[in-house]
Formats: sequence, C-alpha cells, structure tokens
Amino acid sequence: MADKKEVLRLQELAHQARVNLVKLCGAYNGSIHMGGDMSTIDVLTCLFHHTMHISPALQDDPERDRFILSKGHGAVCMYIIMALKGFFDYQEICDTYGKEGSKFGQHPCKMRLPMLDASTGSLGHGLPIAAGLAASARQKGQKHRVFCLMGDGETCEGSVWEAAMLAHAQRLGNLVAVVDRNKQFMTSYSEDSMRMEPYADKWRAFGWHVIEIADGNDMTQVVDALEHLPAPESDSPTMIVANTTKGKNISFMEKQINWHAGSLNKEDMQVALGDLEKVIEQQRKEL
Repeated sequence: MADKKEVLRLQELAHQARVNLVKLCGAYNGSIHMGGDMSTIDVLTCLFHHTMHISPALQDDPERDRFILSKGHGAVCMYIIMALKGFFDYQEICDTYGKEGSKFGQHPCKMRLPMLDASTGSLGHGLPIAAGLAASARQKGQKHRVFCLMGDGETCEGSVWEAAMLAHAQRLGNLVAVVDRNKQFMTSYSEDSMRMEPYADKWRAFGWHVIEIADGNDMTQVVDALEHLPAPESDSPTMIVANTTKGKNISFMEKQINWHAGSLNKEDMQVALGDLEKVIEQQRKEL
C-alpha cells in the first residue's frame, strides 16, 4: 500500500500542476489540449516526482531513466510538471508558450529542450522510439528503464502494435508503457468509432505484462501500480492501462468532447479554479 504522506505530497503537486495549467490556459491566446492534460496529470506527476530516476542534475547520466511523451499534444502538461521538478521556470512557460522561437512549443521539441529524449507529435511514433531506446540499453548492459506515455486514440496506429511485437520478441523488461485510457478521441468517444475493448487483453495477447489502474486519477492507485513494476531485468515489457477521465476535476470539462482543446475566459477560469480547490480540500480530508 502506498505511503499516505507520499500520496498526499503527490496529490498536492498534481493539484498545483492543474492550477498552473488552468492559469496558463486562461492567459494564452489560443487553444490548449486541456481535456487530455487533465486526465494525464496524476500519472505524469507520479512518474516525474516519484517513480522515474530523473532530475535536472541527471540530464547527462547514462543510467537515468528515459521518458517519451508519445501523445505529444500533452506537452504543456509535461512542461508544467517538469517545472515543478526544477527543469524549467513556470513563468517562462507562461511568457513564451506557443510563441515563435519559444522552447515551449505545442509539441515537445528536443532541439529546443535537449533534456527531452525525443521530439514527438505525430501519433504512433513514441512506442517505436521507446522500444529502440530500451533495446539499445539492453545491448549496452545499462539498467535504467524507458517509459512511454500514450493516448488510447493513438493505439489505433499500426506502428504501435509493430513496436509491441518487437518489444515482446526482444524481451524488453526495461520498457514501461502507460496508456491514458480516457476513452475519448478528438471528435468522438472511443467505443463509438473504434471498438477497443477488451483493451488490456489485447496487450496481454501481444505478450506484455499488464497492470490495470481502475482509476488513473486516484493517486493512491497510481502510486501502487508504479511501485509494483517488474524488475528492469525481467523478460516482458510492461503496459499500464490507466483508466482516466478527460477533463478531470473541472465540472464543465469532464467527459466533454468539445474539451479536447480549448481556451478559458475569465469566468471559466474562476469556475475551474474553484472546482480544483474543492477537490484538493476533499483529498486532504480523506488522507
């Protein structure tokens, strides 16, 4: 069972990330992929602040863990969580996000941010890259893990399943993939346009060790799942299916198709911040 103090610490960080994201969305003159950002924040917070062997000081360490954000449209969420870890200054993100010449583009760019392990944005590319990095680490005798975060929509791509077969064939136990299973695509609910269930069983059929998180927005469940990964020396890659809610913790955004991306006016921003404050207050009482 996850340590309660650590869960509370991570909940507070995830809450701050959501608040920072809402404030940026309210100030930015354009759309931000808020729905999917809100569904992935809890997993990303746990990865960067609890699970992965990674920090600004370890950028050049060959044994640090690697991370690929395959759903590249979730970049701003990643930037904000990395800022809380000390990689960036949050105010710089706010001042420059999406502007010409900024380090903080709408999709992550390794040329601008050399501490990233890959530039992403074209869906379906992340897992193949991660599998290659994991295979390379095995050949070099390195012991770190390679993590890859995908959206469930991009797992409709054939390249994902080619990489899944490769990872099984190469016995890449040092590879951990996480799918943000919020069951929404950009313009539809997933099961209305692409019947993906039984989802976890598909990964099992490809030879992966599968961990299912019933509620990927419950930090206790997220921590429990990520604390029970097989050893990197094991023979099977791991898939974590995190069942999440798109737009999580914001009343007018949860499970709403039109909130794949958008912007917040002042009234929306105040409602969103109020919603987030109610949630964190309840979480503090429960722990």
